[in-house]
Amino acid sequence: MEKASIKIITSLCIIALLSGCMRWDYGESEDFNTSGSGLFITNEGNFQYGNASLSYYDPATNTVENNVFFRANGMKLGDVAQSMSIWGNRGWIVVNHSHVVFAIDTDTFKETGRIENLTSPRYIHFVNDRKAYISQLWDNRIFIVDPTTYSITGHITVPDMPMESGSTEQMVQLGRYVYCNCHSYQNRIIKIDTESDRVVESLTVGLQPNSLVLDRNGKLWCMCDGGYEGSPYGQESPSLYRIDAETFTIERKFGLKPGTSPSELQLDGTGNHLYWINDDIWRMDITAGRLPVRPFLKNHGTKFYGLTVNPANGEVYVADAIDYQQQGIIYRYTSEGELIDEFYVGIIPGAFCWK
Repeated sequence: MEKASIKIITSLCIIALLSGCMRWDYGESEDFNTSGSGLFITNEGNFQYGNASLSYYDPATNTVENNVFFRANGMKLGDVAQSMSIWGNRGWIVVNHSHVVFAIDTDTFKETGRIENLTSPRYIHFVNDRKAYISQLWDNRIFIVDPTTYSITGHITVPDMPMESGSTEQMVQLGRYVYCNCHSYQNRIIKIDTESDRVVESLTVGLQPNSLVLDRNGKLWCMCDGGYEGSPYGQESPSLYRIDAETFTIERKFGLKPGTSPSELQLDGTGNHLYWINDDIWRMDITAGRLPVRPFLKNHGTKFYGLTVNPANGEVYVADAIDYQQQGIIYRYTSEGELIDEFYVGIIPGAFCWK
């Protein structure tokens, strides 16, 4: 193929990417009615393959339904399902590389609407019934949306963050303020006033803070992976921070083993125990003065990729991506670490959402 033809195709691909448009092909649909509690699993799928999917698990009956978005709507979910949140009776599925957030009925899995023309969405956080924030990758803006109309109403620009390397990630809220970690090639947590929709403070932490939670005492916990070898942004030992949300000051820094890659920081339903992945699964009381010396669950030679804790009973669910090509497995454990169940889901299960 001639270079000129390659340039034309490349230009068309870039235009398609920036426009945020994607062709949605519809087919036959299936009816579901899953009232009651359960667990959604977003399966990322392979980048640029458009094989992301949504699974649903009923802990009461130990049954799983896979590919429910496709089966309920007659169309594929898209490319890279990043995360999911529930607000009211709707589930909001963030599909990163398809530049879209789908809203579905949490009982029937039917689409009720979508927010499109996003840059590279990561997480959605609901401030109230009329306002939500959507964090982005490769953008220095957090999008403001109206979930009742599925429309973008504005943006929050993060100060001192270049557009081309912008990155905002998970969000938690205490009172009128939303806190957000800035991950890829970043080292900050920002504080947003939800009344003015502006960043009012910024706090420097370790390199690449990848996850953020808020405990029952009003303390922010932030896991920093420290970057990676050869990164243009540098590399350092990973770390765990405890931050007082009210004063927005660092209270404690816990250093983790150099060369490791901790991620997926989670809290149990009581807000008393932290969990995270660092090859194994680790658990720590929020009042502890040091990091644990033994893991809660040992890795059995596979790839632990996602993690959640049932807020109702403390059961731990671990997503195993295996080889990133075949169906992943979810392992369900008691709060004491005993295996209860395991089941297959989609390709690269990465995030969970409790209904």
